[in-house]
Amino acid sequence: MNAKAVYGIVGWKNSGKTTLTERLVGELVGRGLRIATLKHAHHDFDIDREGTDSFRHRAAGASEVAIVSGRRWALMHELGENAEPSLDEMLARLSPCDLVLIEGFKRESHPKIECRRLGAKDKAPLADKDPAIAAIASDHETETQGLPRFDIDDVRAIADFILRNTGLTSSTE
Repeated sequence: MNAKAVYGIVGWKNSGKTTLTERLVGELVGRGLRIATLKHAHHDFDIDREGTDSFRHRAAGASEVAIVSGRRWALMHELGENAEPSLDEMLARLSPCDLVLIEGFKRESHPKIECRRLGAKDKAPLADKDPAIAAIASDHETETQGLPRFDIDDVRAIADFILRNTGLTSSTE
């Protein structure tokens, strides 16, 4: 992967991570940047559906299945008994881009923004124990441990903050 920068979006379940990541992608792509995302899932997931040819290939025992069309391609890799790949290993698999937004991987050391919502499953601050958290994005006033706080809906300001902190510039500046 030839990314100039990575930046994380972390928080507890229902804290707004996915919505903020999605909105940041739109904002940054709109500014002319090539953005990739990397999402960590804590549970078994499947991007394929039972009955499709690719699902049948995996069910038959294929360790990797690639699906290719004129519009997109996907590669599914079965881990079997192997360990989950590290963040660095996954970053190395990505195509060149300007910025990778990482959703999750909250225990890694890359720079991050912590999401906090009143409706989150847990409200314990992550920034207390993670020096890599550079700012807080929340839907309410909250203790920030001296870090900058953004309204979670102020996507433009959050994007500006990420660009400043990564040294990236957009084609619209």
